[in-house]
This record gives sequence, structure tokens and C-alpha cells, in this order.
Amino acid sequence: MNLAAAFGATAERNRDKTAVFWGDETRTYGHLHDQSDAVAARLRADYGVETGDRVAIWVKNCPEFISAFFGIQKAGGVATPINNFLKPDEVSYILSDSGCRLLITDASMSEAIPALRAENPDLQTLAVGEFEGLADAGAAAPDERGDDELAVIIYTSGTTGRPKGAMLTHGNLLHNIESCRKILEAEEFDRFVLLLPMFHSFMLTVCNLLPLIIGGSVALIRSLHPPKNVMQEIVRHEATVLPAIPAFFRAMLHESVPRELPLRVAISGAAPLPVETLNAFNDKFPFPLIEGYGLSEASPVVSFNPLRGPWVAGSIGKPVPDVEVSVRNEAGEELPDGETGEICVRGGNVMAGYWNRPDETDKAIRGGWLYTGDIGYRREDGYAFITDRKKDMLLVNGINVYPREIEEVIYQFPGIKEAAVVGKPDARKGEMPVAFVAANEGGEIDEKELLGFLRQRLADYKIPRRIVKVDALPRNATGKILKTELREREV
Repeated sequence: MNLAAAFGATAERNRDKTAVFWGDETRTYGHLHDQSDAVAARLRADYGVETGDRVAIWVKNCPEFISAFFGIQKAGGVATPINNFLKPDEVSYILSDSGCRLLITDASMSEAIPALRAENPDLQTLAVGEFEGLADAGAAAPDERGDDELAVIIYTSGTTGRPKGAMLTHGNLLHNIESCRKILEAEEFDRFVLLLPMFHSFMLTVCNLLPLIIGGSVALIRSLHPPKNVMQEIVRHEATVLPAIPAFFRAMLHESVPRELPLRVAISGAAPLPVETLNAFNDKFPFPLIEGYGLSEASPVVSFNPLRGPWVAGSIGKPVPDVEVSVRNEAGEELPDGETGEICVRGGNVMAGYWNRPDETDKAIRGGWLYTGDIGYRREDGYAFITDRKKDMLLVNGINVYPREIEEVIYQFPGIKEAAVVGKPDARKGEMPVAFVAANEGGEIDEKELLGFLRQRLADYKIPRRIVKVDALPRNATGKILKTELREREV
């Protein structure tokens, strides 16, 4: 079984059913099925896409993302969704690293194409605006790929400052879809609210693949601002499941609640959910907000608080069906309940490895266990808690940001002697990066010029909230920068 076959079977059974609500527009299963067939035919005939070829998707949220994704699957390709907030330099790296020769994009990204082609001369592009004009190609060729073959590469930021491609097989994603179906008790009548970026692994699995494989529907939200508009869309489309990030649920607390809100459950993922937000939300709304945990390398869902409770504040819940979680020490030995160590995951959802990075794969997957880099513990009743992050990572609006990546760009600015980026709590975005910089001897750093330099090279959410100029960075006896001390400084 593979994703193309699973979606095709569901679409054939539900050809006239609405698969996607998009403002005043709708897309039926039949439309998406036929359009993705036509995309697949175009990819094979005009672009020479063959089994295993990587094809990038760089678009803002739209129904055509779905047709592009399944079109790639039907053509035998490997979908490589790219964060649409990235700048051309960042996108170029992913295209080059993954070996993508074809980029599916939209009109909003057109200004970046010349810069991408300058770095990737063989790059071809296909605009989603052309999808409607594609000729009906009839049924797609049978796809015989097995569940152990590569379906998706999700790029996740790495501690080395360069993103790594997590290789997810058809089996990985189908396994995670089934686990999520069970834990959420998802049925064909469910309508999932999709309001976060579709490139995100959380949205890809929970809001795209899950509903479209089981025969549900997607309520794709055009705009998040203000949050009351989202709730109006939820009512309008009779949506039942709302996956989002903590920042959105905090915003919902300040909005008036429509009496007829049809939701049966809200799911918080991609970032830690503050206990006060959880408690206030569940006091205000008649449906539960449950916290989950995952990472791209696990397709991505690992655990959830049970749908019917008990919901444990501050906990990432219990493993989803057919997934195991253990806590291990540096030697890889399993620790008893209550002891703190690294959260590790085992199951059919665990990635095949990192694209072209065997050494990184061997570090991440040992003895069949995925070492997540998150530190925590497990209670006797099976509920897990995350207490820290082993990796030096920030979560800005639920998106991973690694300080090393920002530091590498800061060091490209003239006159920088040393730099360190740490996370500072932010009520709206969860965390924000703050950069501490020291100038070369006798030099001076212009803060505005440095920020302008960074804005040209990094996505907006990676830009430090503040530049703090210091004479020197604090270090320990071995020369390691004391980031703990920097985090404690008032800025």
C-alpha cells in the first residue's frame, strides 16, 4: 500500500463529496483525484519525473497543494514541501541538497525564481495556476510502490546550522495516519480545520493526509486574522477537529464564542502548551483542548493526552497506538519511571533516516529507537513530560529555529568577533531569538545594519528580537559559551 493508492481508493468511493472547503469555493474528491492524475501525467510527460525523483512544493496554503502532493505521489516521485517563509538562499540549499530539479510554486513566489535558478541552473518550475488548464489525462498509471519506499522528505533545521531532510516512507505516514485516526476516533463525518502552513509536518499528516485518507473533509482557512474570523469559518463549514499551536489557542481565549461552535476536540501541537492556557481554554469552551507531541522524524505524531481523558496539564500524554516511548540515558539504557533522560520513540512512524546523512542517521536512530533530543520523564501511569531540550532549539510560533543557523549568518557580517543566540520567552510567539554580539577589537557594530543584513538572508521569524552588544561572551574554563547565563540576562 502507498499514499497514492490509499487516496485514490477513498476518492473513488467519495467522488461527489466535498473534500476541501476554501472560503466560498469547494473541491470534491473527484476534482482532486482527477486534477492530481493530470498533474502526475504532466510531471512524467513534460518534466521527466521518474520513480524516486524529488519534487519540491513551495506554495502558500491553497487546495492546489493537495493536488500537487498527490500528483507527485501518483507520478512515483518524492514530495519535498518547503517552508514558504524561507528566503531564496535558504530554499536554494534545500533544492540542491535534495536534488530537486522541479519546483511546484505559486505566483506569490515568482520574484524569487530568478535567484533560485541562478543557484540551480537546471531548475524547472510548474505554477499551480496552470493546474486548472491541464488536460484530463484519465486514470493515472498504477503505482506499485511498497510501504518501505520513500514518499516525503521534510526538512528540519539542524544543530549544524543547515536543515536536514527527514526521509518518511509511505509506511511511516500511513502508520501515523492510522495511529491518529484511532486516538482521535476520526470518522468520515469529521471536518478538520487547516489554518497553519501546509508544509508543516503536523499539518501534512493530521490536517491533510488523515482526513483525505479516511474520507473526511478539510476546512482550509484563508486568513487567521482576526481569530474570530476563523471561528466564523469553523461554524460556516461545521468543522469538528481543530489542530493548532498554543499561540492560536491563547488568542481564542480573548474572542467571543459563537454558541453554535461545532467542534468536538481541539489539538495543540508543534510547541509546549502552557498549563495556564490549557486550564483557561478548557474552562471557557465546551470541547476539550488536548496536548500532543511529535517531531518531523516521527511522521510526526508520537503522543496525545487521551481524547476522553484524563487530561494531565503539562504532560504530552501517552504514546499513540502502535508507538512506544522510553526514557534513556547517554549510554542508551532505559531509565525507570520518574527518572529524567532523553525521550526516545520506536514504531512504524519513525523515519528511514536523514537524506544523504548516514552519520546523522546513526546518531539519531540507535537500536531501533529514535533519540528525539528532548529531555523528560515518564510517570508510572504512562504519561510523559518534557522538561528541557537537549538540542539548542527555539520554538517560534511552533516552528523550529536553531540558534546555530542564525549565528552562522551573523558571523558573515563584517566586524563580528563572536556571537551567540538564545531564546527568550515571548507571550505571543512562545519564544523569540535574541542575539548577543561582540565586535572585533576597536570596532563597532551598527545594530540596524546588522538586522538589515539578517533580513536579507533569513526568514522573518528567525530574525532576533534584539541585538545585544557585549564586550565578550561568557565562557567556561574550556571555552564553551555559557548560554544559560545569557538566557538569564535581562535584555
